Amino acid sequence: MLLPTGFKSMHVEVVHQLESVNGNAWNRLVPDENPFLSHAFLVALERHQCVGENHGWLPRHLLVWEQDILVGAMPFYLKDNSYGEFVFDFAWADAYHRAGFPYYPKLVSAIPYTPITAPC
Repeated sequence: MLLPTGFKSMHVEVVHQLESVNGNAWNRLVPDENPFLSHAFLVALERHQCVGENHGWLPRHLLVWEQDILVGAMPFYLKDNSYGEFVFDFAWADAYHRAGFPYYPKLVSAIPYTPITAPC
């Protein structure tokens, strides 16, 4: 892949545990210090098994690095169900199933179990 000058040192990473990411680096990217996007909150969900295999919220957080500096991040979860979301897509999942297509797994960018919105 060719990148414009100045972007050659960028790379993307997917992490399965947010605890492996420096909290200060993550929080520096959080708009308006939103507590639901904070490193501590998201790590607590993982540590206390509110997300994970048992609940169908598999952390797959996207990180963008410029050399060794975190310049972009997005909490993502690989889902094998639609529970704990505030977008009820059970009808879509059923329609896919009846048409012979898999609906799951799906990749969701959301704060688990909350109807909280955040600025973009």
